Amino acid sequence: MVLQVLKEFKEFIKEYKVIGLAVGIIIGLASTTFVKALVDDIVMPIITPFIPGGAWQTATFSMGPIIIAWGHFLGALINFIVIAFVVFLIAKYFFKEEKVTKK
Repeated sequence: MVLQVLKEFKEFIKEYKVIGLAVGIIIGLASTTFVKALVDDIVMPIITPFIPGGAWQTATFSMGPIIIAWGHFLGALINFIVIAFVVFLIAKYFFKEEKVTKK
C-alpha cells in the first residue's frame, strides 16, 4: 500500500514537473534579491541627486491633507521594470523559437 502511494507520488511529480517548478521558484527568489540590489545600489544612486536631500524612498508630494509617497512607488516601479526586462532577456535567450504568426 505504502509503495503504491509512493509510486503514484513519484508519477505525480514527473507528470506535473514539480521539480522544475521548484527550481524555477528558487531561481526566481534568488534573482529577485539580485535585481533588488541592482536597483538599490546602482540605479537609485543615479536618481538620488535629482531628489532634494537624497532621500528618494521617503520622497513625498503633499496637496493639503493628501500625501503621496511617490519615492516608494518609484522604487517599486523601477524594481518591476528591471525584473521584467531581465525576465524578457532570459526568455529571449533560452526560447529562440520562431514566433507564431497570426493568420
